[in-house]
Amino acid sequence: MDIDRIIEKAGGADEIAALAGVGLEAVRKWRQSRMVPTKHWPALLRVPGIALQDLTADLTPQEQERETDVSNPCPPGANAALVLADGTVLWGRGFGAHTEGAVGELCFSTGMTGYQETLTDPSFAGQIVTFTFPHIGNVGTNADDNEAPKMAALGAVVKEDITAPASWRSHEPFAAWLRDHGRAGISGIDTRAITRTLRDNGPQTAILAFPENGRIDTDSLLNRARQWPGLEGMDLAKEVTRPKRVWTEGVWHSTKPVRENRRRVVAMDYGAKDNILRCLVTAGCDVTVLPATATAEEILELKPEGVFLSNGPGDPAATGTYAVPAIRKVLDANVPVFGICLGHQLLAQALGGKTYKLERGHRGANQPVKDVETGRVEITSQNHGFAVDEKSLPADVKVTHVSLFDGSNEGIASTTKDAFSVQYHPEASPGPSDSFYLFERFVAVMDRRAKAGA
Repeated sequence: MDIDRIIEKAGGADEIAALAGVGLEAVRKWRQSRMVPTKHWPALLRVPGIALQDLTADLTPQEQERETDVSNPCPPGANAALVLADGTVLWGRGFGAHTEGAVGELCFSTGMTGYQETLTDPSFAGQIVTFTFPHIGNVGTNADDNEAPKMAALGAVVKEDITAPASWRSHEPFAAWLRDHGRAGISGIDTRAITRTLRDNGPQTAILAFPENGRIDTDSLLNRARQWPGLEGMDLAKEVTRPKRVWTEGVWHSTKPVRENRRRVVAMDYGAKDNILRCLVTAGCDVTVLPATATAEEILELKPEGVFLSNGPGDPAATGTYAVPAIRKVLDANVPVFGICLGHQLLAQALGGKTYKLERGHRGANQPVKDVETGRVEITSQNHGFAVDEKSLPADVKVTHVSLFDGSNEGIASTTKDAFSVQYHPEASPGPSDSFYLFERFVAVMDRRAKAGA
């Protein structure tokens, strides 16, 4: 499509904007994408000198057939759909990799930055992420900001169309990056409406379809969404965990001095973000990472001075069937333990507590948490749909942190063992770094034990 020629035939940017009923910003995006959305074609075809072949010049025969097929349920300009299990159908414009339908739990994230880190966070496995911030993809992607080798989330839902990257750090446009990962996105969606639905009605199953042939059977998609069992009872840690490895990279551009006296730590990978491992190294740890299914014997064989329990996806009760027995043996061996997110929930189970599914998950980089002992409030990065049931905790486990959004548990500590954990993400990425001190607290516990000859 010769977009500049079409704008010229229409009489200029102001005239074509008035014809289509859009603003000049939309026309700018047309120039950038080199196309006019099909919903505006009827208005343009009324302009003398603009013919259908001008608008379809760059379309494949398959795409031309789709745009002129009156039996296609897609509204003009739409080529993708998000179908919720409650029957809601949201039409939009697909980007990334084509898919006949990716089904999972629909959630929303309130972070204004860090979409690449969010989508590669293994904790988002089994979920379709709606971004409440309207401008997603505008800084492209790069090789450094992935939190895992593969994109964990099933898809991305955004409001505005993806624009060309506007960052010197960008290696690849967002849509191309999604194609590389075999994942789809959908734009043109009322993300505020989705957020209100999830806020008022709780988690929703959804399916995102961006078929290559452009034909979307909403009845079939709705049926698939309603058959999906949901995240409760689902163990996803086994799907995202990685093999045993040694991690040596620290936090980028850290101003903290490098410790010479380092502590041996085994990090259990239930879906660990890379920046968690960087934080452990920067805090003073020599880190060996073990897969989620590692036994207590395999952990203790490495003679760790501390064991770290990582974040991860899915239902902690399901993952706990094999993880909790191993953690209990580590605790019985008197080894200090520090947990984050899923690791927090698994530690709570190992200490005698229980977990439950939240009505409204916490996902974003602006979540306020209160330290119960000091009264200090931290702004934290979070991503979880399950929580620890404080009422189930035994007498020798104390609550250390609570959410200021809904009062749910955000941290615990054992009063008889060197074991503590938090629900949120002190490593951020994306998000604030208010809580890095927790990694230093973990190292301080190991330092004290070493000095005492424990």
